[in-house]
Amino acid sequence: MSQDCQLVLLRHGESVWNKKNLFTGWCDVKLTETGEREAREAGRVLAADGFRFDMAYTSLQQRAIKTLWLALEEMDRMWIPVVKHWRLNERHYGKLQGKDKIEAVKQFGEAQVHAWRRSYAVPPPPVDLDSPEYPKADPRYADLTPAELPRGESLKDVLARVLPYWESTIVPSLAAGQQVLIAAHGNSLRALLMHLEGLSEAEIVAVNIPTGVPRAYRLNARFKCESARYLGEDVEKRIQAVEAQTKNG
Repeated sequence: MSQDCQLVLLRHGESVWNKKNLFTGWCDVKLTETGEREAREAGRVLAADGFRFDMAYTSLQQRAIKTLWLALEEMDRMWIPVVKHWRLNERHYGKLQGKDKIEAVKQFGEAQVHAWRRSYAVPPPPVDLDSPEYPKADPRYADLTPAELPRGESLKDVLARVLPYWESTIVPSLAAGQQVLIAAHGNSLRALLMHLEGLSEAEIVAVNIPTGVPRAYRLNARFKCESARYLGEDVEKRIQAVEAQTKNG
């Protein structure tokens, strides 16, 4: 029951670049109509399961922000506090950003692309400092130091920026008894899932988070996973769709 679950993770709905099968990362792209439907359906599923969130967190990227808006609208909870932070952004995919995933496999090989997409500690090739993919000119990130601005991240790098935010900001909300919703991205949520569920570096390789499917957590006294479950229908099919993004034909 939702009363036992203090936390829900929600990956944004399908984006324009998800549909085109492109590496997105820190590129700010919109939801597709399908993505908007997924977001609304997530809100309906959460409402039907009895969730009444007190606080929500999201990234500075519009696909996650709009997913959160639409889900909260379906739940009639648009009035709750929402905090946006860059530490919940998707991982920066370096020089892969904007590239077709199948074409990347053809160029670099399936094993290498799989390592860049799903391994724990292998980052993609970094962008140059004068690249438009380096986010220094984006006003959203004007206050970040050069050390904080990513040029290309592994999941290990993402965890290193997500975990301090989790511990300093989100855990206090949970400790205060609030029910919390986090709408974010495939890899920022994989990093958090890895921490919550105590997965190893080898185990996280096989984890694919589907778009628009809530994952509800009951946490223990240390704010680690006591139990977790996906909510909704066709979850396994949607997980397999994420896994198949680099499969040709």
